[in-house]
Amino acid sequence: MENNRQQQGISIELIRGDIANQPDICAIVNAANARLRIGGGVAGAIHRSAGPGLQEECRPLAPIRPGQAVITGGHNLPNDYVIHCLGPVYGVDKPEEKLLSACYRNALKLADQHKIPSIAFPAISAGAFGYPVNEAAAIAMKTIQNTIPELKHLKRIRMVLFSEQDLQMFRTLCQ
Repeated sequence: MENNRQQQGISIELIRGDIANQPDICAIVNAANARLRIGGGVAGAIHRSAGPGLQEECRPLAPIRPGQAVITGGHNLPNDYVIHCLGPVYGVDKPEEKLLSACYRNALKLADQHKIPSIAFPAISAGAFGYPVNEAAAIAMKTIQNTIPELKHLKRIRMVLFSEQDLQMFRTLCQ
C-alpha cells in the first residue's frame, strides 16, 4: 500500500520495497560506505544489481565523508543514476543529526542540479549504522520538506522502506 502526498507540486511517496528495484525512478540513492564499495544491506543490493561497472565508476570518487553525496550512472540498474550518500554511524559520527540531514539535502540538490525528475531513498543510516528508525525518519522527512522549496526539476521523491514497521514510522511522520 502506498502513501502519497504533494508539496509545492512535488509528489512524496512512501512504499515498502527494494531500493534496487525501482524501474519507474530516474535516480536511486545508495546508503553507501565511505569507500563506495559493495557491502551489505542497501549498498550490497545496489552493487549486485548494477554489476561491476558501478564499482569501477565509484573507485575514483572514494572516499566520501558522512553527509556527502556523489553521483554515478546506473549501469545494469533500471535507473539512469545512483546517488551515493554516506550516512553517519549512530553514536560515532557527530553531529549525527546534521550529518544525516546533509545526506538527504545533498542528494536532493545533486539530483536537481542534474535535472533528474525522480529520486528514491532508502532509510539512510537506519540499518547497519544503527540510527533509530524513528529519529532517522523524522530527520529524513523534515529535511525533504525543508529542501523542496529549493528544487526546480525534481517532481517525485520516494522513500523505499524495507520493513512494514519502518513504512509505518515514516507514514506517521508524513501526515
